[in-house]
Amino acid sequence: MKLTTKSRTAVAALALGIAAAGLAAPEAQAQQGFSGKSAGDIMIRARIIGAIPDEDATVTVLGGSVNVDNDWVPEVDFTYFVTDNIALELIAATTRHKVSHTPTGIDLGKVSLLPPTLTLQYHFMPKERLSPYVGAGVNYTIFYNEDAPGGPVTSIDYKNSFGWALQAGVDYAVTDNWYLNADIKKIFLSTDVSINGGAITADVDLDPWIVGFGVGYKF
Repeated sequence: MKLTTKSRTAVAALALGIAAAGLAAPEAQAQQGFSGKSAGDIMIRARIIGAIPDEDATVTVLGGSVNVDNDWVPEVDFTYFVTDNIALELIAATTRHKVSHTPTGIDLGKVSLLPPTLTLQYHFMPKERLSPYVGAGVNYTIFYNEDAPGGPVTSIDYKNSFGWALQAGVDYAVTDNWYLNADIKKIFLSTDVSINGGAITADVDLDPWIVGFGVGYKF
């Protein structure tokens, strides 16, 4: 679903807000029973994420573009702290989206996406309870379970592809091990689509925003 100008502004504001969160917090202070993030720690998070495509497409024969709806799903991610400040995060989730042609409204069926994404992160103030972070990395999206609606669309195929990812987020330590988390990612992702055995093709830029909220446990 194409983002409106208002939605773009809201998402951008959220990203900047997350990245800046905690910058106004006081200098790190010793907190009894609280160690913060440290080299060698592993954090597992469970989030609810919204996959919000910011799509655009070039479609042969029909012209126009496509519309891809949003989806909200559970997600699990794993973070390993190489140093107190630097970490690697891998996310695992799958989403399913309904696709249609614009402006005709022709139903193009549904498709599922499995987009494992690995990011290299920098965590600000890892010893504070409120610790924002930023990251960048790579994504590989697997398209599967393509469901052609029938009628004029008898088959549809999406090509798996690599993409780049940017990220900003913030952790808040409720205890030494349990954290609350808010996170936003922008994935730059394109795919080639073949409809009816290649009678119609499309170059689709999905470029989704991934917005997530959840909890984490640090080992």
